[in-house]
Amino acid sequence: MAAFDSHVVFITGASSGIGAALAQEFARQGADVALAARRLDRLQTVAAKVETMGRRAVALACDVTRDGDLERAAAQTRAALGPIAVAVANAGFGVVGEVTRLTLDDYRRQFETNVFGVLRTVYATLDDLRRTRGRLVIIGSVSGHLSTPGASAYGMSKFALRALAQSLGAELAPDGVAVVLISPGFVTSELHEVDNRGVRHAGVRDPVYRLRMPAATAARRIVGATARRRREIVLTGHGKFSVFLQRHVPWLIDAGIRRFGIRARREPIS
Repeated sequence: MAAFDSHVVFITGASSGIGAALAQEFARQGADVALAARRLDRLQTVAAKVETMGRRAVALACDVTRDGDLERAAAQTRAALGPIAVAVANAGFGVVGEVTRLTLDDYRRQFETNVFGVLRTVYATLDDLRRTRGRLVIIGSVSGHLSTPGASAYGMSKFALRALAQSLGAELAPDGVAVVLISPGFVTSELHEVDNRGVRHAGVRDPVYRLRMPAATAARRIVGATARRRREIVLTGHGKFSVFLQRHVPWLIDAGIRRFGIRARREPIS
């Protein structure tokens, strides 16, 4: 029997990157999937791929920054597929730039998607997860362990998700709900193409493309960790190495950043 045979999996940010790859990997493991994101046309493409695997899929136009959207999407999922057994809070993007360039609105925009979008996902699916004794998967980042100059907004949002996952892991354990925090390093996605307002600039060069793990590989590892109800996994080799150094010799990370002038990626422009 597949690990998620006949389970219903709800995924935000499912139109591309890790989210789209997760939809297909969960389907390979027997799940029916609900795909939520803003770009309905791309969701429908992913849904069609899932259906070729013999699993059911529903594409749901949804903006995690809008109150009520996730509740509607979760209700549509129940009506079409059944109660949600796995909720994957994956939608997110990265605001970059030094603090002197950013405004309070930039920080608010970052938190509205990366933090409050996750909380909206939690509130919309929690009753189902309690009923199914299911799994809540939060897509964090290695930037939730260490943050670089020019990435304060993004790093803050991902540090917040680590705190949320830690608290909810203990709070929800008595209900049989597992909270799984995923901390990817560099994974193939469109993140580097999205500017500080969430607008995509297709074709922007990826400065670290050689280091990126394929999204399909990341999805297999995430689904495996979800099946085992792992507390947290760091996906990539460079991510694991960075987190290890930050935990044990943080002064070395700090010295390296200062010595080599390490900075976050630049904001993409057309």
